[in-house]
Amino acid sequence: MGRRWREIRAGFERPFWVANVTEIFERLSYYAVFSSLALYLHDALAFPSAAAATLSGIFGGAVWVMAVFGGALADRIGFRRALSAAYLILSCAYFLVGSIGAPWLAPVRHVVPLGLLAGVILFLPALGVALVKPSVVGTTARASREDVRSIGYALYYTMVNIGSTLGPFLAGWLHGRLPTQDVFLLAALSVFLMFFTVLLLFKEPHSWRPESTASLVQAGRNLLTVLSNGRFVLFLAIFSGYWIVYWQQFLIMPIYIHDYVDPNANSAMILITDPLIVILFTVAVNALTRKLLPFHAIILGSLITPIGWLILAARPSVIAAVLSLVLVAIGEIVLSPRYYEYVSRLAPADRQGTYMGFAFLPIGVGSLVGGWLGGVILQYFGSVARTPALVWVTITCVGLLTTLLLWIYDRLVQPAAQTS
Repeated sequence: MGRRWREIRAGFERPFWVANVTEIFERLSYYAVFSSLALYLHDALAFPSAAAATLSGIFGGAVWVMAVFGGALADRIGFRRALSAAYLILSCAYFLVGSIGAPWLAPVRHVVPLGLLAGVILFLPALGVALVKPSVVGTTARASREDVRSIGYALYYTMVNIGSTLGPFLAGWLHGRLPTQDVFLLAALSVFLMFFTVLLLFKEPHSWRPESTASLVQAGRNLLTVLSNGRFVLFLAIFSGYWIVYWQQFLIMPIYIHDYVDPNANSAMILITDPLIVILFTVAVNALTRKLLPFHAIILGSLITPIGWLILAARPSVIAAVLSLVLVAIGEIVLSPRYYEYVSRLAPADRQGTYMGFAFLPIGVGSLVGGWLGGVILQYFGSVARTPALVWVTITCVGLLTTLLLWIYDRLVQPAAQTS
């Protein structure tokens, strides 16, 4: 044990620790904002539920779409510049999110429609997060010795989950104590402190070398390369359905609980359930499912997550929401690590990096489409049909359809891909 600890202490350069500690605060800020956003738009800014969910989907989805190109830019300008620019962008963006309804923006609101203004502002954080993620992951790789690199990635994953848990907790703790917009201002302060942390403490890993100026052009070429693989694109399109179902916990559940379950419920605290289950049970669940083929694990996870929403449909309550999120999280645990394993096997041997980069696209597409779809369903079944429980039945049907399409893909398409 003592020897292993010495290897860990000597195996990581200082940039590794600086980058990963800042990642805690970046995730804390992001999930504090995301867990409060839909209700803030709906309640404080008076957006209808459909518009609030759609705008929240833009916030969540743009991050993952932009990350495809953020890595190329980070490689070109260096991780120190990328991280400092990212945290400065994020601090300004979160401040603007919390200021959408502020008096000082009233002249802009008189000229620009509120929906358009909110959409533009909610896109801005994606520019920052798109630089943070590849920079922290890249630093983890380049500031770690080969013999401890796997530990480095485990530490990175731990930091992400710590921040993902603390973010909703912070938002929930502030709920009822301060106006909702103050959550966004504190998020802005958090990442602004990380801007100074990077400037003062972060140096480029010793192995870093700037990439050629063609890297951004290459990112565009990579997109065309992926789009030319019909099987892979079909799989990504089908798998986006899983994330449409998954993201509803942030996109419509806070509005649903506020409007149809308990207006005084602390929805941000409820959202802690998912990351807590992930932290506590990832190792155990992965041990139980390790003998499953990767694609079979993907199908199983895509089945478990939507079934979880039926609990909330059957008995609308805070406890039911928590139990639903437990199953949503278990489905995520079963599916997520095997998904990346499957993509790595599906990709051609000389294009592993390209394919893994685009493996994040279904997460973004799921949020963008899920925000629109979830909002439409919530507004119809809630305000028009007056049967809000059918919201979750419909979301479950989307998940079950995704599972069926994945099963058909497994039977008809994937075997051919495996033999090619």
